[in-house]
Amino acid sequence: MSPPHRRGSAPVTNTPPPSAFAAVDLGATSGRVIVGRVGSDRLDLTEVHRFGNTPVRLPDGLRWNVLALFQEILDGLRACARSGGVASIGVDTWAVDYGLLDADNALLGNPFHYRDSRTEGAASGVWAEVAAETLYSITGLQHLPFNTVFQLASGTGAVQRDAARTLLLIPDLLIHWLTGSMGAEETNASTTGLFDARTGTWSNHLMKRLSLDPGLFPPLRRPGDAAGTLLPHVAAYTGLPAHTPVTTVASHDTASAVVAVPATEPDFAYISCGTWSLAGLELDAPVLSAASRAANFTNERGIDGTVRYLRNIMGMWLLEECRRTWDKEDLPAHIPTLLAEAAEAQPFAAILDPDAPEFLAPGDMPARIREYCARTGQHLPAGQGATVRCILESLALAHHRTLRQAAELAGRDITRIHLVGGGSRNELLCQLTADATGLPVVAGPTEATALGNILVQARAAGLVGDLSDMRRLIARTQHLRHYAPQGNRAAWDAAAARIGSSTRIP
Repeated sequence: MSPPHRRGSAPVTNTPPPSAFAAVDLGATSGRVIVGRVGSDRLDLTEVHRFGNTPVRLPDGLRWNVLALFQEILDGLRACARSGGVASIGVDTWAVDYGLLDADNALLGNPFHYRDSRTEGAASGVWAEVAAETLYSITGLQHLPFNTVFQLASGTGAVQRDAARTLLLIPDLLIHWLTGSMGAEETNASTTGLFDARTGTWSNHLMKRLSLDPGLFPPLRRPGDAAGTLLPHVAAYTGLPAHTPVTTVASHDTASAVVAVPATEPDFAYISCGTWSLAGLELDAPVLSAASRAANFTNERGIDGTVRYLRNIMGMWLLEECRRTWDKEDLPAHIPTLLAEAAEAQPFAAILDPDAPEFLAPGDMPARIREYCARTGQHLPAGQGATVRCILESLALAHHRTLRQAAELAGRDITRIHLVGGGSRNELLCQLTADATGLPVVAGPTEATALGNILVQARAAGLVGDLSDMRRLIARTQHLRHYAPQGNRAAWDAAAARIGSSTRIP
């Protein structure tokens, strides 16, 4: 039996097989390091390290524990070395949040969490300098109170902001710590509210209007670009060779997930369903019309210059927060049990707008759902199963409403929906989405984000072709489930009529 490796002394491996790639995939509640192996008819994933992502409430607000996350990433890369090594590494995370570095490239405090309340009211200050209509005409970005531009405009953290010399979005910060290089990957940069949707560049015009130094924002990178190689101390700790490259991937996790949508025909829509549901279309150009702004759709960058035309919906966050509350109260919180109870619960007893502002912050979600139902004159959910049914039917209706509007605004037809991500495991949600939309739903792959991350690395290594080739490989190699619309169409239409859209911006 071999002795255990001591901390910092992982063995250096031989050159890895060229088909093995490491995806560092951080979500809002957990992170993973996954090794993917790619071949002409092979796309296998092995999770080598998983860890929690728990924010920390400090006196000045809610912060990400980014130092702990980086240590977990290093430990995950050690596991990659022990598993035989990798040809390259890619990093994806959530969007909008950032770290600020001083003149010595030292981090000025742990990054704020996008759910922190400091951005309340910050939008009005931005709109006083740049009208909301003008902001949308340049960025095409959905109004969300935590967009990077509003975080920068909030009063909290002003001392750090004044001392900052560089702003790095979370995946770019992690890459900087791995390689020493600095850049801003474009799919994530496009979520900041400071990126020009037409030109695909930083908007220096907006930065100057908002008294932001353009020099704060590093040069843009595209998915597939080389980001650098591991720093010597990172290589020594992980046991990976010092020449191991870090490849820029679509670092916004949704952009990576959309890469892995297994669409082999046109006229598809996608829903990347996890903490958030990101529902929309893949377009060749942004939609910047007044109607698009009024409907609060976003135009974010995708791979190869594509546009992710979508709306953020408050996704499985509602269910996860319910589960956390029930767990604290020693109530059953096992997902299969809750879903079985939800399947038997009365349909359409209560309907929510998932994007109502009271559902954004962490807290007692079952109580907030009851308060919402009482305020809107609906029956209060009678138990956990009824609460879960309420959440899932409400999400299905939000998926329907969002995709119908996206198709109308973009002048596109939709014949099929691809639902990817963790939510694709939820068979009840998938069936309800098919029923609500009246369209067939293809569910999977579950690990879409990691697959998209790995495929971009594989393409940079010359192992796969264009985006269509990547998607055909996904369709051939991954387990997919199909859901046909069922149920009473009139009942869904009546439920949809009971809730007004709250997605219109001020």
